[in-house]
Amino acid sequence: MFGNHFSGRRSALAASVIIVLAGGLTACSGSGENPAPAAQEGPVDITFQSWVPNIDQAVDAYNASQDDVNVTLETITAGPDGGYAKMLSAVQAGTPADVAQLGYDAIPDFLVNDALEDITEYVGDQEDKFVPWQWETGVFNDSVYAVPQASGPLGQFYRKDIFDSLGITYPKTWDEYYEAAKKIRASDADRYITAFAFNQAPWLIGLSQQGGGNWFAPENDAWTVTINDDETLKVAEFWQKMIDEDLVKIEADFSSEWNADIQNGNVTSWISGSWADAILRGTAPDTAGQWAVGAMPQWEAGEDVSATWAGGSASAVLKGSDHPREAAEFAAWLNSDPESVSILTSVGAGWPAIADTSSIASLQEDPEVFAFYGGQDIWDVFAESDANVDNTWKWPPLSSTLFASLSDNVKTAVESGTPLTGAYDKTQEDMSAALEDKGIAVN
Repeated sequence: MFGNHFSGRRSALAASVIIVLAGGLTACSGSGENPAPAAQEGPVDITFQSWVPNIDQAVDAYNASQDDVNVTLETITAGPDGGYAKMLSAVQAGTPADVAQLGYDAIPDFLVNDALEDITEYVGDQEDKFVPWQWETGVFNDSVYAVPQASGPLGQFYRKDIFDSLGITYPKTWDEYYEAAKKIRASDADRYITAFAFNQAPWLIGLSQQGGGNWFAPENDAWTVTINDDETLKVAEFWQKMIDEDLVKIEADFSSEWNADIQNGNVTSWISGSWADAILRGTAPDTAGQWAVGAMPQWEAGEDVSATWAGGSASAVLKGSDHPREAAEFAAWLNSDPESVSILTSVGAGWPAIADTSSIASLQEDPEVFAFYGGQDIWDVFAESDANVDNTWKWPPLSSTLFASLSDNVKTAVESGTPLTGAYDKTQEDMSAALEDKGIAVN
């Protein structure tokens, strides 16, 4: 998906991105310099590609605030579903959009493809506006390649009415979660604490990350890959126990069956990112007032460890933009201006990347959202979750390969009745081979 045909130059870039990610020599980026565009009359026109629903509201707000720049929104297919391929093809053809929506996990792929502008000189002084771990997702070798927009810190949406009726205190540890699952399963033949979403690699990765897994590290001009580390296998064994004891329902989330189970209470909780609020309200409006949100269960009592659903999203300037300064400044405004961030939050873009959310109106008073959760200010939960995300996690090149391999291997394990741990062993093999096939050394 991410540039399947590497020229000799791209093969060199694939290898050298390791050095960039490790903090060594700048290799896979351009100089950030472009030929001066021809003078034009009137405002500078830039194009922004995104798939976020209703993000046009933020673009309109920007255009209303500007006299010298005009942004045209181009709505595209979500990145992993074809949007990234379109962006990279346009870069290769010399006709890119100026600003593009990228998942944090996709940034290394775009660097491998030499598809991003170095925007340090335009926005490098904006760092203090953003949560450190989110800002760092777009920084390689002290050069800035993307401005963070929002993340998906994990929390647990749960049917408080059902938990309360069964006398279940919200589970603060995974041991307590297991005990709660047994009570819920015993209460109704069709009821489960959650669905085991074998189709969702980001969910599976988030569970591992929250359990202490750290799969990728650039070391000595190569990648160390430890998908089957001890922490991940511990998490896999826990969910294997849940499956073996029929305490979770095996079904793909977002499927019609899953939607029905969320609506009728047969699936009583959902571990997901902050953005899932909008999906939950849209899927099960008749359950308003019956839900609440809690922090992630912990592996050790008293800890506060969180993770994310596939990191988050950023705004990057594509290589070849005729107006990199204006494009970068728009990216910074979009993701830090209080009016814009409030809009992005309200339309479900995710948890804001900015450090100070006190001026974000949609996080201070959101009657529709709070009412759905029985009056709870759920944003307090996600603010704490975001602050507790481990900032040492590194996304590797070829994240699409990682997602496909993990979901395929976990699905195979579930369907064949073989151990989940084996799925992570197989994904370890698959990912190491895929990196090596692209000329990227693996320790």
